[in-house]
Amino acid sequence: MITIRNLLLCIIFIFPAFNLTAQNNNLPEEVKVRKIWSNDKYNAFTSLINFNGTFYCAFREGESHVYGKDGVTRIISSKDGVNWDPVAVLEKDGYDLRDPKLSVTPDGRIMVIIGGSVYNGKELKSQLTHVSFSDRSGNNFSVPEPVIISNDIRTNFDWLWRVTWHKKTGYGVVYQAGDKWPISLLKTVDGIHYDLVTRLDVNGKPNETTVRVMPDEEMLMMVRREGEDKEGMWGRSKPPYKNWEWKKLGMQLGGPDFIALEDNLLISGTRVYDKKGAYTALFAGDRSGIFNKILDLPSGGDNSYPGLVYLNKTLYVSYYSSHEGKASIYLAEVPLSYIKEKIKTSSDKQNK
Repeated sequence: MITIRNLLLCIIFIFPAFNLTAQNNNLPEEVKVRKIWSNDKYNAFTSLINFNGTFYCAFREGESHVYGKDGVTRIISSKDGVNWDPVAVLEKDGYDLRDPKLSVTPDGRIMVIIGGSVYNGKELKSQLTHVSFSDRSGNNFSVPEPVIISNDIRTNFDWLWRVTWHKKTGYGVVYQAGDKWPISLLKTVDGIHYDLVTRLDVNGKPNETTVRVMPDEEMLMMVRREGEDKEGMWGRSKPPYKNWEWKKLGMQLGGPDFIALEDNLLISGTRVYDKKGAYTALFAGDRSGIFNKILDLPSGGDNSYPGLVYLNKTLYVSYYSSHEGKASIYLAEVPLSYIKEKIKTSSDKQNK
């Protein structure tokens, strides 16, 4: 008998039959891509920040995409994006720690939000999101501890996928197993305790969600969906973030992230599904939720889950891919000049 819990496991964790040839070796000259971490493990699901002038990249290290020995979170760092050193390995007995997401707290520490899955063989028994904090040097991390979600929203299958800080408040969306896979916006002031802001009216099995808050306080959301037509959703809301406007993005998402380069210039990274297979690509868009592809990254097989950092007029993109064999971690450097030229070219074509 297939239960809701097992269905969730199959859809989120068992990746589809990817076309292993989906990749792009014809990069523009100004775009640089390098492999920054690879070993005998399965390395996947990245996050990227710049903290005190140093890049930090976090990812899951395990035996495979799912099952086997429980995964751990590895964190590596680099001053230049080229030479990387190990910083920490976060683990907890009995938990498969998945999808670490990095952020910087208002008091100047690195915070890592991590999905914690518990299995009995191949059956998913529960999900409990964990959190770890660095010291202010960014060199030492605490033992992962469970987050505490308020009783009015908590279940045994909670996954708080990413937290974004705005001023002194952190915001994130939790998704939960159930008949409709509800998602809800939560907030925190300490990274450990989370309260309900509002339940979000999104159907179609919504799950992985990135939240960003713009300088004028508008909140934006990009939501992955695994049901119905599987198109991602784009949400917009003003404080207090109770009422939302939604539109479809016109494409299927996988591990979506986006950031603002300028007030109305947004860059998104996600897994793309098309006739070439499944691969990681970058899109340029705006607050209206209109995004156009600007770059295919070398990728294929099981891949995606990018992390984005904009620094010194350069977009840095971490992601994982198995197009060269074992799933490994990559970093792309994309100049702002390239992004704007691609936007201009696309606009010129549309105006003809």
